[in-house]
Amino acid sequence: MFGMDTMTFNKIAGALLGSALLVMGLNIVAEGVFHAETPEKTAISIELPEAEGEGQAAAAEEPKVSLASLLASADAAKGESAFKACKACHTVEDGGKNKVGPNLYNIVDHAVGSRDGFAYSDVLKEKASEKWTFENLDAFITKPKAWAPGTKMSYGGMKGDAKRANLLAYLRSLSANPVDLPVEAASSAEQPKAEEAATQPSTETETSAEQPKE
Repeated sequence: MFGMDTMTFNKIAGALLGSALLVMGLNIVAEGVFHAETPEKTAISIELPEAEGEGQAAAAEEPKVSLASLLASADAAKGESAFKACKACHTVEDGGKNKVGPNLYNIVDHAVGSRDGFAYSDVLKEKASEKWTFENLDAFITKPKAWAPGTKMSYGGMKGDAKRANLLAYLRSLSANPVDLPVEAASSAEQPKAEEAATQPSTETETSAEQPKE
């Protein structure tokens, strides 16, 4: 009853083997059709914003150009053009009258708050012992109320180091005897070397002194 002839067994075994091969074949085909290659580069690149501290550190590392260097290459003609916005309040001629602001002839190196006939604010009167050096003028023009809190001057200030240097060069020209431009200070590393070279005796002089007279 439970017997099975050889032919029947072979048919069943063949059917099972064929089914197994069919399943394996379908898996191979499906993998070839639906396999996704890993991309070499991400399709969408997202750049994260730079941390605030890192940005400030990078800005701090950038060397600032000195006022002396800016003035050495400043253009007084461009400064005169920038001064046009100031003409409503200031005159620049020798002996020119004061207007809303004082006359600015010979202003560079002039004592602060001392132009005759002009009613200065108290904060500028208190600075009468100081002079309108290039540095003080630059700081005042940058932001008047920061350099002289309480000043009556309503001007908001001028941005741009080079632009202010041009204006300072023009103000310097408003004089019969313009003051000298500031000189770039030697770096701390170079200064000792310069002092050492200045104090070191000349080798040529020593050699000539040691030679016997003929």
